[in-house]
Amino acid sequence: MEKDKEYTNGEITIVWKQELCIHSGKCVRGLAAVFNAKNRPWINPLGATTEEIVKQVAECPSGALSLFYLKEKK
Repeated sequence: MEKDKEYTNGEITIVWKQELCIHSGKCVRGLAAVFNAKNRPWINPLGATTEEIVKQVAECPSGALSLFYLKEKK
């Protein structure tokens, strides 16, 4: 089983679970500045605003993409 990959922009962390991915391409077509299968790593969490990323991750049909907010540093 592959280890989940995590990518952060300092505000949120995007989690990719490769074993769940059905490669629908919805993320790549919806937000290519963040999700680009030709790049390594293929997720660039600095490629769009947090709000744009949250909206696109919510569109993932397989649940392979998820995210969580980082807590405020005190």
